[in-house]
Amino acid sequence: MCSFLLATMKKTSSYSSVPALGYFIAIIIIGFVGGSISALFLESPSLDLSLIWSDPYYRYITQFSLYQAFLSTLFSISLAIPTAYALSRRQFLGRGLLLKLCATTLVLPVLVGVFGLLSIYGNSGLIAEVFEWFGGSLPFSIYGLNGILLAHVFFNYPFATRLFLQTLDSIPAEQHQLSAHLGLAGWNKYRLVAWPRIKQQFPHVAGLIFMLCFTSFATVMALGGGPKSTTIELAIYQAIKFDFDLQSGAILALWQMLLCGVLSLIIQRFSISVAVDSGSIYQAVLYQDSKQERLWDRAWIVFLIIFLLPPLLMVVISGLNSELATVLTSSQFWLALVNSLIVALSAAVLAMVFGVILLHTTRALRLNEKRLLADKLDLIGTMILVTPGLVISTGLFLLLRNITDVFSIAIWIVVLVNALMALPYVIKTLAQPLLHIAQQYHLLCGSLGLNGFTRFRLIEWRALRKPMAHAFAIAFIMSIGDLSAIALFGSQDFRTLPLYLFQLLGSYQMDAAAVISLSLLVLSVGVFGVVEWLFSSKRKRKRKGEV
Repeated sequence: MCSFLLATMKKTSSYSSVPALGYFIAIIIIGFVGGSISALFLESPSLDLSLIWSDPYYRYITQFSLYQAFLSTLFSISLAIPTAYALSRRQFLGRGLLLKLCATTLVLPVLVGVFGLLSIYGNSGLIAEVFEWFGGSLPFSIYGLNGILLAHVFFNYPFATRLFLQTLDSIPAEQHQLSAHLGLAGWNKYRLVAWPRIKQQFPHVAGLIFMLCFTSFATVMALGGGPKSTTIELAIYQAIKFDFDLQSGAILALWQMLLCGVLSLIIQRFSISVAVDSGSIYQAVLYQDSKQERLWDRAWIVFLIIFLLPPLLMVVISGLNSELATVLTSSQFWLALVNSLIVALSAAVLAMVFGVILLHTTRALRLNEKRLLADKLDLIGTMILVTPGLVISTGLFLLLRNITDVFSIAIWIVVLVNALMALPYVIKTLAQPLLHIAQQYHLLCGSLGLNGFTRFRLIEWRALRKPMAHAFAIAFIMSIGDLSAIALFGSQDFRTLPLYLFQLLGSYQMDAAAVISLSLLVLSVGVFGVVEWLFSSKRKRKRKGEV
């Protein structure tokens, strides 16, 4: 693959001085991912994956991984479709804020959501206190499969709702007007107008949620509750971290990567391209529905609010406790915070640099009508989606353990793994905006002799500040809340806030854990808030200057 990329560099027509660097970024990505995978192969030379099925425990965790991912996807999608349809038909105060919360659940630090759920549904949570007040006891346990499903639905149900809502909002107003003219209402309108749109988006959303739940690590680690609720990803961590069984960890990592690859191909096979209709998408639509339909829609909207908001509110309320001053003045908290900021900032910057340079090359290839090569480079940039972060971390651990003291360079390994994990999201966020701006201005830039960093500073940065800031914020939040890499390489001398939170939860220091959860939530929400404030301030300054 590397020789192929080097050979094509000589054949590709020059677009600017920057795009050639995209090939080297692709080689770097292949080198790290390929090196990690090679280390796994070396550690398990027999590659007899049939051992997975001959071992009852490995066979069980494989089945459990698929089973919990299937149930999580089923519940999330089943709740998201009627909720999205209700939101598409109703306007109410706070709707915009609710949709923003739905969009941010995917990048919310996992342990923050887990702590909020424990505060509501845990053995000492709010619901348990209500049962105890009436003289009863909590009829269920949040640990095990129950907790895993609850947490996965909490993260994915609002996000799936947001994706389906975007699809429903793309229905032209003329179709709604025609439906009213034909007397379509209720179930008939849903079946003939809304469902075809949902059906187009269904494979993509369901596939994405299934993959996220299948490779879930922090959720299962916090709520798994024992061997009966162990996934492949958690088994890899246990084999490497606790048992130091490198061969078992390598075989399981290869097995998970193979399953992820097969699942990705299946998802791609059933994904449907959404057709673009002409019409007035953003025109206001007046619905003439019955009272029962309005009550039905409101019930789903209220259910979403009740399901989503209380855990987040409990994170805030629980965090404001008597341990607040103690935790915030402790050296352990500040050291973990500094480590988290270093990791998140470094990983976000690295992901942005890799992503922008790679996209400059792919868009040049597309403008030069070399789409096939551009698609291959895009695939390299997003290959981490089928290679979970814990697999990469395991491979790097095996690769470097005979070369150096892995834990002495743990922070840089964690930065690299998090940057690779965030890279696909940076590419997905910036690919279309960068291509569109090039299509508009590349001839003008060529005539003026603008290329390289000068072109980026004068054209791309000025025109694409907002999507770039959004991509940076996503990469930052994903990195600051990640637990997979730091769980393998972390120690008492090097830990981030998520690892510190997990250790506090494990030792049942709930008040201190609540303060850490609140800190992570404030950091995550604060990043988006600061970004929005900067852009609103910039717009105000611009309007003031125009006046």
